[in-house]
Amino acid sequence: MKRPEDCETMPEVRAGIDRLDVALVRLLVQRAGYIDAAARVKARAGLPALIVDRVEQVVQNVRQTSMAEGLDPDLAEALWRQLIDWSIAREEAVLGKSDTAKGE
Repeated sequence: MKRPEDCETMPEVRAGIDRLDVALVRLLVQRAGYIDAAARVKARAGLPALIVDRVEQVVQNVRQTSMAEGLDPDLAEALWRQLIDWSIAREEAVLGKSDTAKGE
């Protein structure tokens, strides 16, 4: 795959984007596997799907990583909050909806 700065035509750009999209989907599939594991672990531990402190920790981690890597941290936060909402809904499908917890 050509680096973005080496692309000279739209087909080269599109090919790079398409390859990255496949990689991103594969990473999201792996992340979903961890969400499923979290639901199993939380079920055994009696924890709710939504743990507010953990959500904010994940968001802060993503913002810090984004700043370090040169991505707009507001964009990253918005994307991750959507991803987190989806993840919590996925866990709630297993655990059921319950009160939120402050810690793990």
